[in-house]
Amino acid sequence: MDFTEILGPVAIFGLFLVVVLLWMLFAFVPVRLWIEAWAADVKITLGTLIGMRLRKVAPAGVVRPLINATKAGLHLDINGLEAHYLAGGDVHNVVRALISADKAGIELGFQQAAAIDLAGRDVHEAVQVSVNPKVIQTPRVAAMAKDGIQLIAIARVTVRANIQRLVGGAGEETILARVGEGIVSTIGSASGHEVVLENPDAISKTVLAKGLDAGTAYEILSIDIADVDVGKNIGAELQTDQAEADKRIAQARAEERRAMAVAVEQEMVARVQEMRAKVVEAEAQVPLAMADALRSGNLGVMDLLRYRNVESDTAMRRSLAAEPKESDQSDGGGKSDQGGN
Repeated sequence: MDFTEILGPVAIFGLFLVVVLLWMLFAFVPVRLWIEAWAADVKITLGTLIGMRLRKVAPAGVVRPLINATKAGLHLDINGLEAHYLAGGDVHNVVRALISADKAGIELGFQQAAAIDLAGRDVHEAVQVSVNPKVIQTPRVAAMAKDGIQLIAIARVTVRANIQRLVGGAGEETILARVGEGIVSTIGSASGHEVVLENPDAISKTVLAKGLDAGTAYEILSIDIADVDVGKNIGAELQTDQAEADKRIAQARAEERRAMAVAVEQEMVARVQEMRAKVVEAEAQVPLAMADALRSGNLGVMDLLRYRNVESDTAMRRSLAAEPKESDQSDGGGKSDQGGN
């Protein structure tokens, strides 16, 4: 057998094995990224890139931000960037923030930027706001002056990010809440709504002097009143509601007194009926007592006749006492008729 015939399959297998090994090398080891880093004067080894693969770190997510930082004149440690990546941070955003801060002359270190990023804040946006302040607008804030007139104000607050207080500092919601509270307090202390309408700048000056940015991640540069509208006459409505409430209370008390009077009257009627019942009962006992007196001899026939005469005389006197009233009424009517004629 010829040697060349045996060497042919071995050479083909060796070439195939070399191709497979090279494919695996380029697939597992980012050689292109390594060459790119060396071309940008970022000295990293293939072992470092392989270690990133083993630690499940995307090499491009660390190396390319490092290249950008190096080209911008920053000297960052690749281990710090990798640690920030493993902690769940955004390495690209942190490096962009560091570059922007360095160009703007803002003091910002990598550890501080990483802490801000891990705290959930957009560190790059914070640097931009620190360089270029932004304007946030409050919602419609309603307040009432001392004369009872409601005023509705809208303010625009110009803020600048405070890099040193981004970690642990309050956000925009706190700024808006404090400004709204200051507007309500300032309008409420005004003697009348005309004073506020004549000089709305007094609101912004008073609110700005209170130092509302304390403990926040922003520095308030200015507060401008964008609009002031006149609302309802709250004082008149409150007085109307108070009068209606007083009226209902008076009606309730009058109804209570009427109910008590009705109860007293009913109680008196009940007592009178009870007394009448007792009188009727007592009168019913009179004939029985007289009959018993006649039987026992304590009452004679003449006494009985005199008693009945007294009753008849009393009845006659009562009828005579009642007749003049009727006659007076009839006379009065006659006189009135004559006067009319």
